[in-house]
Amino acid sequence: MTTRLGGATTERTNSGAAPPHLTVEPQRALLVALDLPGAPWDVETSLDELAALAETAGLVVVGREVQRAAKPHQSHYVGKGKLDELKDAVAALHADVVVVDDELTPRVQQNLEEALDARVVDRTLLILDIFAQRARTHEGRAQVELAQYQYLLPRLMGHGAAMSRLGGGIGTRGPGETKLELDRRRIRARIAQLRREIDEIRRARAGHRQLRRRRALPLVALVGYTNVGKSTLLNALTRSDAYAANVLFATLDPLTRRVRLPHGQEALLSDTVGFIAKLPTTVVAAFRATLEELDEADLLLHVVDLTNPHAAEQNEIVHEVLDELELGDKRVLTVINKVDALVPPDTVEPPDPETLGLPPSPDVVLVSALRGWGLDELLERIETVLAAEQPVVEVAIPYSESRLVDLFRRRGRVLSERYTEEGTVLRGQMPRAIERTFAPYLRRKRRASPRRDGASDDGSR
Repeated sequence: MTTRLGGATTERTNSGAAPPHLTVEPQRALLVALDLPGAPWDVETSLDELAALAETAGLVVVGREVQRAAKPHQSHYVGKGKLDELKDAVAALHADVVVVDDELTPRVQQNLEEALDARVVDRTLLILDIFAQRARTHEGRAQVELAQYQYLLPRLMGHGAAMSRLGGGIGTRGPGETKLELDRRRIRARIAQLRREIDEIRRARAGHRQLRRRRALPLVALVGYTNVGKSTLLNALTRSDAYAANVLFATLDPLTRRVRLPHGQEALLSDTVGFIAKLPTTVVAAFRATLEELDEADLLLHVVDLTNPHAAEQNEIVHEVLDELELGDKRVLTVINKVDALVPPDTVEPPDPETLGLPPSPDVVLVSALRGWGLDELLERIETVLAAEQPVVEVAIPYSESRLVDLFRRRGRVLSERYTEEGTVLRGQMPRAIERTFAPYLRRKRRASPRRDGASDDGSR
């Protein structure tokens, strides 16, 4: 028999043993899109992104088909004339799979598969397949599997032609071929089990957040469109070696590292899954346990790739997703990354905002994570924002309690430090979570009111 496994065709003997030679034949994909009014960008750009998604999933793109329409056809997504063209294209290109640039209803997907006699994968299933490939932790796998089952449950039509097309390849990683043949009752039971597991993950994350608050470690979260360089920026700021690659959704499982700010205070920097146009609601819902980290963040760093010709549209999409997650009022610093690609190769210093046609703003920082440009300024801006709500205090710590001096340096922001016969006198800002620890040594306290230019009301920077 012949079994499709992630795009590879493996011939097996009757005994089930694999032959000595493996023939790898990547699945050939025909892309299909509608040119609809009100789309975030032109249809060719959307198809370019769909092609990148398909290649990330392991497909080989062999053709594209576009139809201009006011809305998708109610039964076959495309009109009758274009449907006939698709039939001819599938045959002529020997396409194994047709990839559609929108999410299809179960009925439309089934109608298309029957009409084209080919497997049909929509944008949602393609993204879920990539997520299934990239998930490494138990948390990530559980969230992907839940999203896949929620997507596939209404599409399980039995053991006929539609079911046979689910046997391997794009869209079947994660749950797998055997599990997809379970009846609806058992699938629903598995969904319920996955939801319980994710609820446990949510409770565990809540415990971690509570511990973090007790330790007074502020949280800064990276957000942005997929493949804008968030992981590279995380590595550059924290001197870590998290996986980073020039592919879509290189990061799926959230990753958190410590970062030291200019005045010695420590913070946590968290990388999150990238956003994308037409992000499926099932994905947002399944990953809510992970995205709750954004709700707890003291600051969001919105990373933007200005080299992308559609950076403005990507910016709008990110803000739409943040609004959907009810994070629209969260404090945000915009980090414009990859600015080294916007200047001549022999440039040794980062450009000014005016050089790139951008107005200067305290909420915008230009960086090159690859070349290390602008990172010191970014850390200073982060420190200023985090310190905005912290009171300015002065404490006199006896030399016998030197550990508290170290705690102040790591958790707070030291503005001045001097030594007396009795001990160390520190003046600076500290998180409220550790105020009680320093209460016996408190001399003075008042609220800080940092200005938008980064200077505090006492003149310090």
